[in-house]
Amino acid sequence: MEQDNKEIFNKSIDVNLWRKVMKYLGRYWKHVMGIIIAMVIQAATDATFPLFTEYAIDNFIANKTTEGVILFAVLFVVLLILKGLTIYIFIYLADRLWHLVSHDIRVDGFMKLQELSFSYYDRNATGSLFTRITSDVGRLTGIISWGLVDMIWAISMITMMTVFMFMKNTKITLVVLTVVPVLVVISIFFQKRILFYSREARRYNSIITSGFSEGIQGATTSKTLVREESHINEFEKKTDDMKTAAVKSAVYSGLFFPIVSILGIVGTSLAVWQGGVMILGEVITVGTLTLFILYTLQFFNPINDMARVFANFQSSQAAGERIMALLEAEIDIKDSDEVIQKYGKITPDMPVPKLKGSIRFEDVSFQYKEGEKVLETFNLDVEPGQCIALVGETGSGKTTIVNLACRFYEPTEGTIYVDGEDYKKIPLMYIHKNLGYMLQSPHLFSGTIMDNIRYGKEDATDEDVMNAAKMVEAHDFIMKFEDGYNHVISKGGGGISTGQKQLICIARAIVNDPCIFVLDEATSSVDTQTEKVVQRAISKVLSNRTSFVVAHRLSTIREADKILVIDKGHVIEQGSHDELMELKGHYYNLYTNQFIEDSNKDIFGTPELIPAECQ
Repeated sequence: MEQDNKEIFNKSIDVNLWRKVMKYLGRYWKHVMGIIIAMVIQAATDATFPLFTEYAIDNFIANKTTEGVILFAVLFVVLLILKGLTIYIFIYLADRLWHLVSHDIRVDGFMKLQELSFSYYDRNATGSLFTRITSDVGRLTGIISWGLVDMIWAISMITMMTVFMFMKNTKITLVVLTVVPVLVVISIFFQKRILFYSREARRYNSIITSGFSEGIQGATTSKTLVREESHINEFEKKTDDMKTAAVKSAVYSGLFFPIVSILGIVGTSLAVWQGGVMILGEVITVGTLTLFILYTLQFFNPINDMARVFANFQSSQAAGERIMALLEAEIDIKDSDEVIQKYGKITPDMPVPKLKGSIRFEDVSFQYKEGEKVLETFNLDVEPGQCIALVGETGSGKTTIVNLACRFYEPTEGTIYVDGEDYKKIPLMYIHKNLGYMLQSPHLFSGTIMDNIRYGKEDATDEDVMNAAKMVEAHDFIMKFEDGYNHVISKGGGGISTGQKQLICIARAIVNDPCIFVLDEATSSVDTQTEKVVQRAISKVLSNRTSFVVAHRLSTIREADKILVIDKGHVIEQGSHDELMELKGHYYNLYTNQFIEDSNKDIFGTPELIPAECQ
């Protein structure tokens, strides 16, 4: 965030960026035109009121008469009504424009996030993306809607008052305007710094809020590690930083407004001095001098507003850059023009043919960053219905192989074939619609259990959902809820156990009857007893489906057709469980060590339970 602030105040207005942002305003040009017309009328009424004052002084007061006062009063009331009407119109239109543009940008941003490849999420933190769609959009659309209002009013007001003053007396006008350049420079100087330190204070406030949350959630951990004093010192440092920024913002604000007031008084004094001389010389009337005094008092408000809006545009520029970076981000994994020409545009709601499920890696290499290969010259043949288990240390390349097979990423070298054809030459949706994916950490959406399972296939019937649940042994515990499948679960699946979440997620993954199934350490976060239930469900699901299993507990992959032991992107061992145990190599050591560790954790475990192959 500090970097953002540096960018904001060291860079001039990026015209190209704002041109892209303003295209969203173009969709609602009627609203924009309505705001422009309303603000011009508003400025005209504001600039006309001093003319009424001048007329009243020179005609009613100076001549001590009330002749024509009724017509004057009627016109004054009409002007007030017009002013009130334009205020309603511009507030309504500006607020509506703000929400309409925010809606469009957020929808476009969300759609973009659905289309972007995994690699984009590797490069960008979730919190950063969330901020772009929420606070950045709000800040940006606020300035382009309400900033438009203020800028049009300020320009119109200054223009009309200047024209009226020149029409009344050129000499007094020129004397008053000598203060304007000084005011502009001072306004820009102070507004930048007020905004800078205000943003700093808000940033530190966000950090402090996060610190409060972490402090409360991690209170037990802090106490057990005796870190209370350290946390207090860190928190005091954050609050001191916020205090410093807030005080500086208050100091600049405290200095700015008195200076503007003093300059306004100087301008008014110059008008009174020059106007007084002219009254004595009978060049102007008292009413005209009063008009200049009123104009001078009002003249500096729109100039100050323009300086503030300009500073806000600079302040919001970083938000605009972050939003546009998201909206214009390149989609790494997508159908080529040749594929679209051959198959047409395939959308998620369109039916796709079932794949057989054969997958072949041919000399595949992959790197997330230039020069850092995660996988190198990898070869693998998977027949339809085979179960491939991947074993290895964290970072060895297991998940990378799976993600390449699912075409969440594409090889940097080599080719992957699906059903005998280079998978870059078939529609991406053909693969993804035939895919079931089960993650280590199950994720459920807020809503009913029925909706969560149906999420895997929107047109699934209630019967389809129940059959999927029965297959994975989830039906019984679901029916124990008072509302059964209509039981509402909170965001993230609060209120149900991890094992139950896993079973619901497995049901969701298979309701679409995928021909390729991926399990990424799906039983690593559950206890041994729950693992048995989940494992039974997995065994049913994997039957007759091509599957990849990234294994954490090796006991769960004994029945796999082929086990690959991965180390630093290379296959160092492969074969069935029995074949690898006979080798007494890396897999043998992993399996025996893990079995002994698990047995030691089991209070009922005895040496007799250890199979002969592990002794």
